Amino acid sequence: MTEQVIRFYETGGPEVLKVESLELAAPGPGEVRVGHRAVGLNFIDTYHRSGLYPVPLPSGLGLEASGVVEAVGEGVTRFAVGDRVAFGSGALGAYASASIRSEAQLLPIPEGVSDEAAAAIMLKGMTAAYLLTQTRVLTADDTILLHAAAGGTGLLMLQWAKDLGARVIGVVGSEEKAEIVARYGCDHILLRGRDPIAPTVRELTEGKGVPVVYDSVGRATFQDSLDSLAPRGLFVSFGNASGPAPDVTPAVLAAKGSLYFTRPTLASYAQTREELEGLAGAVFERVARGALSVEIHQRFPLAAAAEAHRLLESGKTQGATILEP
Repeated sequence: MTEQVIRFYETGGPEVLKVESLELAAPGPGEVRVGHRAVGLNFIDTYHRSGLYPVPLPSGLGLEASGVVEAVGEGVTRFAVGDRVAFGSGALGAYASASIRSEAQLLPIPEGVSDEAAAAIMLKGMTAAYLLTQTRVLTADDTILLHAAAGGTGLLMLQWAKDLGARVIGVVGSEEKAEIVARYGCDHILLRGRDPIAPTVRELTEGKGVPVVYDSVGRATFQDSLDSLAPRGLFVSFGNASGPAPDVTPAVLAAKGSLYFTRPTLASYAQTREELEGLAGAVFERVARGALSVEIHQRFPLAAAAEAHRLLESGKTQGATILEP
């Protein structure tokens, strides 16, 4: 069967993305053919496309999608034709109308969770899960600084942190985004470019600083993140939206108060099937009881992936973005 796919043959801007037709082979042993219903857009997709995170070329793109099982290969036991499934890890290639996936990468979509929500929450939701419950075990006693609080991952992290009882200082890029995070209970909202971030954080914490900063922006917010931390605080760098963060030296961490710095990835927290299911289960449990709401603010046809990338990199998106095959 001929499928529509997005591929790129050289790294660069959104213009390198090409719409092609591709014949998918039948699934092999342990593999599943998934017909995609919705595809999640993530900032890491722009890193693969631009070459910031190198991949062998030519390449497909995308890590996150939901859909329906159309065929199964020999030895597949977890899924059958017609099952609703989603994935947020594995080989690139989610930007397509269908793909062949390893059975081990797929997760069942629970009743009550739409295809769109599943596609928008797998990678971003599991990222929120490990950042807030494993990279640091967040508690009701914590105050956190959360950059890009109105973004796809940021908005999920805000809701998750509030569900845990934490106090959240959220940084956003516009008044419109400030209104969004306010609806979800952000305790203190700082507008990037208007409010001095580190001095305001110090003021809000009686000069102490915060025990943890979650920074997906990178270069533009790096110094503010460092300067906002309390002694022995943790700097969690999990994105490069404004460009790669500068290198961190032990001397700087020592001078700033014996700080800790980490650059975590989902792959490190989902190395086994048990870990993957644990993260996804935590996400779906919060969706089911209403603690996590999926806001999809942008929808694009799959063939308009380049346009979606332009908007994402402009910083003007809110919440999640999906591509529609």
